[in-house]
Amino acid sequence: MYAVIKTGGKQYRVVEGETLKIESIDGDVGGAIVLDKVLMVGNGDKVSVGQPLLSGATVKATIIANGRHDKVTIFKMRRRKHYQKHQGHRQNFTEIRIDGISA
Repeated sequence: MYAVIKTGGKQYRVVEGETLKIESIDGDVGGAIVLDKVLMVGNGDKVSVGQPLLSGATVKATIIANGRHDKVTIFKMRRRKHYQKHQGHRQNFTEIRIDGISA
């Protein structure tokens, strides 16, 4: 059984027992969360698609860790104009483990 969820402006295909890193959400490590923006649920040959969301479908997950991704370096340069700009960014994330999918 799998589901497609929407969180943090992105869509993820999740399976029970899977761990994934999503955009940062509020919650303590070890705490349970319920993701209710479910777009699709598939179970074998049976597929349920929402328009745009499935009513009554939820995905239960546990927060494993909160952290920050690796640094992304932004470098801008204009040749022959003596212009260089360096900038860095580290995005926050929350790592979750999918505990169950209910449709």
